[in-house]
Amino acid sequence: MPLTIGKLAKQSGVTIETIRYYQRKGLLVEPVKPATGYRHYPVDAIARIRFIKRAQQSGFTLKEIAELLALDGEHCDDVRNMAEQKCQQINQQIKDLTTLRHVLDNLVSGCQDDPSSTHCSIIDAFSDQSDSKS
Repeated sequence: MPLTIGKLAKQSGVTIETIRYYQRKGLLVEPVKPATGYRHYPVDAIARIRFIKRAQQSGFTLKEIAELLALDGEHCDDVRNMAEQKCQQINQQIKDLTTLRHVLDNLVSGCQDDPSSTHCSIIDAFSDQSDSKS
């Protein structure tokens, strides 16, 4: 059964625009359009799109996914190194977000401690120029 772009999208769980985007990014090959009719995608395009989506859900960028796709099964060390680097990036993001959450928690707490109808302590804190770097 030939796969048109619509059937490929449906079976892969993505939109047609997502498939076209992956094609523009070089992650998916666009089949040659016959003189009459529609392009037909190989069945393995479904697995490739699902791979891309799972890799995205694991935090990989499309650029990184292109690198993963370029590697074959014999480059497990390279893939593991990429995954380890991604874990380090995620750990740093978690640390940064935790710090940010504490800052916001303190601002909210300060606002609750000083409820005022004339000013907002959070806006005041964002507007305070005394400790900004110029």
